Amino acid sequence: MSVIIFLAALLLFVSLFSQTVQTAILYQQHRATATKCSDLIDNMLLNPGSPSSWGQTSTAPTEFGLQDPEFTEYQLSPFSLMRVSSPAGEHVFYKQPSATYVGAVAGLNNNLFIPATEAVNYSAALKLLGINNTYGFELSLSPVVTVSVSETKAANPLTLSLSVTGTGFPLSYATISYCLIRVALPTTDANYPAYTMQDNITTVDQSGSTQIQFPNVTDANQCYAFVAYAYLGGLLGVGYHERVSSTSEYVTPLIQDIQSQKVLLAHSFDLNSSGPTGASLKYNATFALLTEDYTLRELPLNASNDLSKVGIVTSGVGNPDVTLTLPSNVGILIVTYAKDQFDGGIMLMPWGVSSTGFSVSFGGNSQSQEWVATDIRQVTINHVSYQAKLALWSYSGQQVIS
Repeated sequence: MSVIIFLAALLLFVSLFSQTVQTAILYQQHRATATKCSDLIDNMLLNPGSPSSWGQTSTAPTEFGLQDPEFTEYQLSPFSLMRVSSPAGEHVFYKQPSATYVGAVAGLNNNLFIPATEAVNYSAALKLLGINNTYGFELSLSPVVTVSVSETKAANPLTLSLSVTGTGFPLSYATISYCLIRVALPTTDANYPAYTMQDNITTVDQSGSTQIQFPNVTDANQCYAFVAYAYLGGLLGVGYHERVSSTSEYVTPLIQDIQSQKVLLAHSFDLNSSGPTGASLKYNATFALLTEDYTLRELPLNASNDLSKVGIVTSGVGNPDVTLTLPSNVGILIVTYAKDQFDGGIMLMPWGVSSTGFSVSFGGNSQSQEWVATDIRQVTINHVSYQAKLALWSYSGQQVIS
């Protein structure tokens, strides 16, 4: 009987000892993953990659890094982030399946599409970072300052409500520099859509809220885009809102080639062959820069650039493409379009991801992993404040067996 008790105790001891050893091994693996996570996020954010200007070229990088090559510390390149392929990005075909574009949605009716051949995908980044088949990661960049804009009155006067928040708290008494871009639809067949820009400065109250009124907007169907920059204590955030009257037909910018800075203006019917051929939209396109005092300024026109244009976009294979050439500066491409004097709208395309302040997500799915290490850094992208979060998991993990 005593032998049986001894053997049972021995088996229990061995089982407990084995579980303790496995727990210790798992702890060491988790600790190693956490250390790797900290090293990897710094490697991504404090390294511009190779070549350092890969964000503004069409070739694949030989080393992955997101730092702005013209700056130091945690300042990221707005163009390198344009080239990473978001897992949630929409894939579209332009004029049948002849060209594929991947996009990061910047908001309702505002998109940033790049050629699939120029996008850096997750598997390529794993190989460039030297962690292929060893680790998986998900990198997310979210604005530190959120500027929410909603329309509370359509006209007489147009009234917009703004709410500015930081990471879980209102940004009290922040300064707001805003711009209202009003669309003027053509009144005759010979005219093209136009726009006017109206800017001003205000502040939010203690709760981070304010209302802005535009008495000159008397038409409840007025098409417009509203962009607001909120700043306080070195933090900068962006918010926008828009209203369009045409939702079935619109113009979508597609980045044809990042290196040559060529952008196509595509009719919506040419995306995924979603409509008939021969449909036409008039357009008016220009480019705006963000100045040091956080106001939008149209780029001066001269004979050497191809930035401000009016013309017609017609759907269908065989109809000529409309191409614009953008500058190397970070900014916003503004495109107003019109089907007739009643239907039209406006499209804002960020040239550099920070221009309209939308979030970026790149990598795998951390939600499906058993154990994930995370690390966070505060970064800036062309003055806009972001929080960078890296989630990392190991493919060599072990479970504790009881």
